[in-house]
Amino acid sequence: MEPFSAGIVAHGQNPNAIRVMAEAGVDITGQASKTLQSLLDAGVTFDVVYTVCGHADENCPIFPGKTKVIHRGFDDPPKLAKDAASEEEALNHYRRVRDEIRAWIQDMEVE
Repeated sequence: MEPFSAGIVAHGQNPNAIRVMAEAGVDITGQASKTLQSLLDAGVTFDVVYTVCGHADENCPIFPGKTKVIHRGFDDPPKLAKDAASEEEALNHYRRVRDEIRAWIQDMEVE
């Protein structure tokens, strides 16, 4: 399995995401925000596409061939963090979603 990460829109690196991923021992500072279209334009093909936010689920393109699209929605940490009363509260949104995604991936059955 070769995983890719992309979105409908590239937003750049998020300092809060970098921080909470580092807390979990994952360095994402070398990763770049990219669009799904940029991967498709580069000739990348997918057997399975997982969407993890409502915007992606609603705007995901139709894939040629037998690509299976599966949606598993998670809260959007940047959206939640913008109304946080403190930096710690904002980071807690990121931590919760990070941990929910980790648990989901660990529970996945690879076919």
